[in-house]
Amino acid sequence: MKRILVLIALVVALVPGVSRAQEAPAFQSFSKFDFVPGEKIIAMEDFTQDSVGDFPAKWNTNASGEVVTLAGQSGRWLKLTKAGVFTPDFITELPENVTVEFDLLVRPGFTAGFALELALTQMANRKNIVDWVDGTNVFNVTSFPGSGGGNESEGTSSVTTRQDGMDAAPSNTQTRQLAATGKIIHVALWRQQQRARVYFNEEKVWDLPRAMSASAKFNALVFSIGGGCGNCEYFLGSLRVATGAPDTRNKLVTEGKWVTHGILFDSGSDRVKGESYGTLKEIAGVLTENAALKVQIVGHTDSDGGDAVNLDLSKRRAAAVKAILASAFKIDAGRMETDGKGVAQPIDSNATPAGKANNRRVEFIKK
Repeated sequence: MKRILVLIALVVALVPGVSRAQEAPAFQSFSKFDFVPGEKIIAMEDFTQDSVGDFPAKWNTNASGEVVTLAGQSGRWLKLTKAGVFTPDFITELPENVTVEFDLLVRPGFTAGFALELALTQMANRKNIVDWVDGTNVFNVTSFPGSGGGNESEGTSSVTTRQDGMDAAPSNTQTRQLAATGKIIHVALWRQQQRARVYFNEEKVWDLPRAMSASAKFNALVFSIGGGCGNCEYFLGSLRVATGAPDTRNKLVTEGKWVTHGILFDSGSDRVKGESYGTLKEIAGVLTENAALKVQIVGHTDSDGGDAVNLDLSKRRAAAVKAILASAFKIDAGRMETDGKGVAQPIDSNATPAGKANNRRVEFIKK
């Protein structure tokens, strides 16, 4: 048996165009994940424009927090340890088709008196950030890791809403995705007009068809921790807001090109992140329904790093996407070509985090 496993590993390693990305357990665990992010990224916060130790310059708060780096984790994080309200001032509109994503991290054995709240709110005066709960329209979802009745292997989430000034009764549920294990929890919120879906990692924890008023004009995104925070340490990373309803089929079949920012990779790597599954499933569905359709998969990067490195990386990422579509979704590899352009064809400025995020993309071009 050991010889067979070694032989399989060698074959995978030697076959050209096969990426290890699609074999990662983290990717496979997302097999039921149907989240697809919006088409255009309107806000991206990775805290790279702030100094470590400072509160982010483009955020507002009535408490405090600091940008930190964490051993064993890439990038920068916003560390929150006190009760208060925390809001990115540069997010001023959350339209009827919008997605919000961020990474949440707590240390193993995490305990706290209050959950972390994420809210879309319609405020009369954005400067009075503590009044977010009194907005005309509010959709508030909580993340409370390790709060499953003293069981660290699960946590609790709740939803409270206000529609046109009327409050609705809160709802609660428990999920193992909010276990206090020290692993990253990817949180995704998808608003489609009145409907709201909330995901923790691969699990769709909330799917509420009438969660929001049809007339809601959300103008602020708020994170909040209640009083008595105690020993809490919440770490937030990679906040991303995107708008627009994906129209994969029409874009590719009719217009001949589909651009997506929903296929994500580890930094500097061709390893596909698990939360990309919904987008990959979407494109695989179009290719399955249109059996004669052939595509070229083209990778693009931002300007970080050297041109030669980015060109190679973009080609490897395109090959990784092809490998996943062929292996996980059974799309004939002969229908797919790959290429990479590196940083050569930007569609946005590389001077801002949101612009860079828009430039990091994968394109599917009809052949």
